[in-house]
Amino acid sequence: MADFSGKVLALAGGVGGAKLALGLSRILPPHQLTIVVNTGDDETFHGLHVSPDLDTMLYTLAGLSNPETGWGLAGESFRVLEMLNRYGAATWFNLGDVDLATHIRRTQLLGEGATLSEVTTELCQRLNVRHRMTPMSDDPVRTFLKTDQGDLAMQDYFVRLRCEPTAAAVTFVGAEAARPSDEFSRALDEADLVVFCPSNPLLSTGPILALPAVRERLGKGNPARLSVAVSPIIGGEAVRGPAAKLMTELGHEATCVGVAKMYQDICDVLVIDEQDSESAPAIVSLGIRPLAAPTIMNTEEDKVALARLILELGGGFQHDE
Repeated sequence: MADFSGKVLALAGGVGGAKLALGLSRILPPHQLTIVVNTGDDETFHGLHVSPDLDTMLYTLAGLSNPETGWGLAGESFRVLEMLNRYGAATWFNLGDVDLATHIRRTQLLGEGATLSEVTTELCQRLNVRHRMTPMSDDPVRTFLKTDQGDLAMQDYFVRLRCEPTAAAVTFVGAEAARPSDEFSRALDEADLVVFCPSNPLLSTGPILALPAVRERLGKGNPARLSVAVSPIIGGEAVRGPAAKLMTELGHEATCVGVAKMYQDICDVLVIDEQDSESAPAIVSLGIRPLAAPTIMNTEEDKVALARLILELGGGFQHDE
């Protein structure tokens, strides 16, 4: 197989995105990989700036994440939250005792004038994360869902109401005025391989693609760059989270073909799970090359194997060029 020696831009959010990003980080040296993370989920809790997707990525790459949930820290306790509950504070969003240190430090640095990118770099350095990880933007973007229970911020919908409301639309407030972070913009210019991790295409990669000109810069017109997406939908279901439910409610087909349609203008290859191999002809008809492979990542070996497969696609593309 051809080796991949170029630069990789991975777009990610949520646990699935962090899993593939970890696999890529196990193979690629730091200078070859930039991971851009969704910040549309960011929220303020108890006066603290919480960045759930950034934190999931940070803890995963640092080897600190809870292996049972994929988010939060291993061995976490929740005594602070229990006391806050006694004081009458809303405690439906789980913030662990050690996890709180991340949010306290982030909020402190932001209050001192640092950008979210600068804060993220600082936290990564302190936790010995060597690969470049950056927020999609230093400007505030917030994901809201129009539902049968009113307009809901992402965490209200996802955590407090457990994805139960019926959605009619997803909006990204502030996206039109936001700019990609400097690291993101640089990676857009330099990437030889773009990887859309198996993240929710509406709630995780959606906010990233909503930033001005990002979708155009990721378009398929660059003959020297390959774009590979991994479908988060397997057998008509999301591996985790509300992706399939939301896609259906918003008029999309909750299949790997539906994912292909959402990425049609920016994706060259769509990696689908082996059990969806019969969908390959429909994906070909959209101008995307399908590749059926094992995509469920339960172990680190699974994550590395999927990452290696994607990099082999990139290496073959480079070699062909």
